[in-house]
Amino acid sequence: MYLELDGEGPRYAQLLRALKSSVLAGRYAAGAKLPATRVLASDLGLSRNTVLAAYEQLRAEGFIEGRIGSGCYVAQIAAPVAVRSRPTRALPASALSRRGRRGLALYDRAIPGRQHKGLRYNLQYGLPLTNPALTSAWRRELNLAAAHAELDYPDAQGLLALRAAVCDYLARRRGINAAPEDVLIVSGSQQGFSLAAQVLLDEDDTVVLEDPNYQGARQVFQAFGARISGCRVDGDGLVPGALPTLAPKLLVVTPSHQFPTGAVLSLPRRMELLDYAAQKNCWIIEDDYDGEFRYDARPLAALKSLDRHDRVIYVGTFSKTLFPSLRIGYMLLPPGLRDAFIAAKWLDDRGCPAIEQAALARLIGSGAFERHLRQIAVELKQRRAILIAAIRRHVGDQLELADSSAGMHALAWLPQLDRIALQRLMQRASELGLGLYPVDPYYLRRPTRCGLLLGYAGLPPADLEAAMILLGRCLREVRVVEPATLDEVCA
Repeated sequence: MYLELDGEGPRYAQLLRALKSSVLAGRYAAGAKLPATRVLASDLGLSRNTVLAAYEQLRAEGFIEGRIGSGCYVAQIAAPVAVRSRPTRALPASALSRRGRRGLALYDRAIPGRQHKGLRYNLQYGLPLTNPALTSAWRRELNLAAAHAELDYPDAQGLLALRAAVCDYLARRRGINAAPEDVLIVSGSQQGFSLAAQVLLDEDDTVVLEDPNYQGARQVFQAFGARISGCRVDGDGLVPGALPTLAPKLLVVTPSHQFPTGAVLSLPRRMELLDYAAQKNCWIIEDDYDGEFRYDARPLAALKSLDRHDRVIYVGTFSKTLFPSLRIGYMLLPPGLRDAFIAAKWLDDRGCPAIEQAALARLIGSGAFERHLRQIAVELKQRRAILIAAIRRHVGDQLELADSSAGMHALAWLPQLDRIALQRLMQRASELGLGLYPVDPYYLRRPTRCGLLLGYAGLPPADLEAAMILLGRCLREVRVVEPATLDEVCA
């Protein structure tokens, strides 16, 4: 009997797969006798116990029959079908739902930087800043949580201990007074947006987003078939006077640190936005993705803290404050929406992993989480200063930084480049191992200027300096557009 093992996993599992494939492909007809276990073991260089284990599993699954005193035979099963390791052609579009087709079309643009592995200096936004103290504390709390874990399904709303810890934290750091019953633990802010779409939107409902905005949220609502409308942003954040006259179903804002411009929504505009939502009977999603990191003053209180009409759905995440792979975030829900969101979460995945929730609750309760926040806020402020100084030294007036003193990234405009030159810049930077990311994908209406989003949290100071040296070199190598033709070329 000729069998080829694929080399993946335990030998018994490799043999099991090879025998199944042979039977399903029709190479061994129903009633055919299989080799004795000793013979097959000798032919393949396996132990007899390995062959016995594979045969026993095949018998349990109905692929073979054992006959006392005679051996093992292929069972009578359905007509064999061709077995392929992977499909050779894509499914027709009609095989997918409308939402499935929309989601597939959006997927290739969903994760900036996922095709940029192996870069020496990756300026991708969203990379975490961790430290050894945090890693040690997390490992300790995770081990303790695992030792005392309940192994039943978790509460779909989230562990009470974590919901209470989130409430205490938000009261101290974001000025929000909430009760544990108002909190829903979710698998990152991305699931929060998805649940909002499931609960609140029908196809063709209007969602108003800031322009520019966070792609991850926009693509969720697009996948659900919402109509996307953009609202202009200036130096004080979203412009309430530019909101549509007809009521949207949902508004999505980043008031504490507008993404990606870094603008902070002024207090008068916050009040105007809340009044608009109350008058139009629409919901506001406050995406507070990195509101903890403000370097020239104390972090501003969240928009949710001013909400007197219960129109704000607050979404927070630990992806920036801890690490993205944790996949834990939280929502603060108005009382009238709470049960519907919990039901949607229950239907979606039955709840977030309980052990990680328990470990996170312990981490927050011990004070280690907020010590970590204080430490990385200092480090991020230093890295931002190093980035700005390195830009001045090595790039000069070829970059114009947007005014912002918060967050984990900087928005940099390229006043001397057109978009053809920008593509050349991106290509040359990639060749030299420098990951650059243009701002255009974050805009609904393409900006008149070319720009870059420079994430600085994921690179140590020496690498930030080296990255700016490379960026300066790349800019000198690409074509420069004369200022007189800039508006015409970039329009």
